[in-house]
Amino acid sequence: MSRVARICLAGILVGSLMLADKTKADKKEQKPAESALDEYVEQAHRAAASASESPGSLYSPAANFADLAIDVRARHVDDILTVLVNENASAVATGATKTARASSANASITSLAGKLSAASALTNLVNSTSNTSLDGSGTTSRTTTLTATITARVVDVLPNGYLVIEGTKTVLVNSETQVVTVRGVVRPADLSYANTVQSGSIGQMELKINGKGVVNDAIRRPNILYRILLGLLPF
Repeated sequence: MSRVARICLAGILVGSLMLADKTKADKKEQKPAESALDEYVEQAHRAAASASESPGSLYSPAANFADLAIDVRARHVDDILTVLVNENASAVATGATKTARASSANASITSLAGKLSAASALTNLVNSTSNTSLDGSGTTSRTTTLTATITARVVDVLPNGYLVIEGTKTVLVNSETQVVTVRGVVRPADLSYANTVQSGSIGQMELKINGKGVVNDAIRRPNILYRILLGLLPF
């Protein structure tokens, strides 16, 4: 290997290492995207900080003895409450397409290097007809039903008294793992006397369901290599 080739190879290796280090640094600097709940909490705290408090008052609605008729419902950070998840979602989409197109062409020669008689005219030299039509329809239907009971923890109390909750429930049955996560904002007035709240009363709710196991492996989408081979092979 010549000296020039060695220098070029060394330059390529150094450039690759520098590019890899830069990519890693960029990934570290990138912050995860904030969810709608995180943005709502940040805005609520910012609005409370800008509001001026009434001077000279000793009353605080967040005090422990502010409400003499206090009950066992969640109201402070690290308190827990029960979320009754009952979500039903359905969607139906229907579409139809219908098009038609017709064309025809007819060509003949009536004179060539002089006049031709009617008997010798080259009629119907080219005659073509084309008809194209498309008539299609499709329907898509999707239905989702989720029923669960999750105990969540109060992770923050907003200045207006609303509770920010977050809870995770993990169920493991026969090597099948299912993780249900719920986050959102709860109004204390929506809590029942049993310290429960319906999922429909949670604002900015984030409900996630993840599963691992044999069933999840069977229903997940095949990898791209398998899909390519499936499209190429005739059997």
